[in-house]
Amino acid sequence: MTANVEVRRARAVAARVRLRAGRTGYLLGALCIAICTVMLLPLLMSVLASVKPTAEAAASPPTYLPHALSLDSYERLWTYQQGLPTYLANSLGTALLAIAFTLLLTIPAAYALARFPIPGKEVVFVFLLLALIVPYQALLTPMFLMFARIGLTNTLVGLAILHTAIQLPFSLYVLRNSLSAVPRELEEAAITDGASSWQVLLRICIPSAIPAIVTVALFAFIMSWNEFLGALVMMSKGSSFTLPLILAAARTETSLGGTDWGMLQAGITISIIPCVLVYLLLQRYYVSGLMTGAVK
Repeated sequence: MTANVEVRRARAVAARVRLRAGRTGYLLGALCIAICTVMLLPLLMSVLASVKPTAEAAASPPTYLPHALSLDSYERLWTYQQGLPTYLANSLGTALLAIAFTLLLTIPAAYALARFPIPGKEVVFVFLLLALIVPYQALLTPMFLMFARIGLTNTLVGLAILHTAIQLPFSLYVLRNSLSAVPRELEEAAITDGASSWQVLLRICIPSAIPAIVTVALFAFIMSWNEFLGALVMMSKGSSFTLPLILAAARTETSLGGTDWGMLQAGITISIIPCVLVYLLLQRYYVSGLMTGAVK
């Protein structure tokens, strides 16, 4: 009898545990759905506003669902000022240059800080990371004066250099920790076979740190693609504007007595697409890179 009672008690306890776990799972699922709804609803409303007719997009109070679908907003944006392709090319070119500059500078620097016996390298590393606490907006005026003197204003290269300077501390942090995690036995074996430091970096360290490198490239792309204030300071010619700048200019356009919200939402929708696509394509490397690089 005692054994049967104990068995029944154990089963009752297990049933209560399963019930509690099931309720917890439902609550977590509901919480995740609520968070996703809050995050995605503004994006959905922006996309819906971009396909409304001009009059409906400017209506007050606004309508949440379009009564008719129209691509007039995208047509106006396509021919706005210098044309949408020009601004997309400027944004893409700046982002690609920023990625290239960031990787070319941070990979050798991170490798040196991770592997070479540099005197006081931890102090140097911390000093470089201190740039994370300095807002880049405080550096825009001296950088603009310096770039104006050497002719880098209104150029994609100058803007890419600015974006690279913004991205360097975080990129160095991720790559240095990632390269430190590469087994030293691989490096020692390569050196024993006669490999130089550059060959070790190119053939062993970089392939082992691909997730961290992709993470750095992803962050550099998103930062450069969305950055506004630096581009506003550095660029004064309409032909050199990036997409965020032209969207700010479109904010002042008038249609039916107010802002052309349809064209503005069309530009926002277009600006979101590359970031979402890049993240979805590189998500696996992004998560792995943060786990192995930023968390040590």
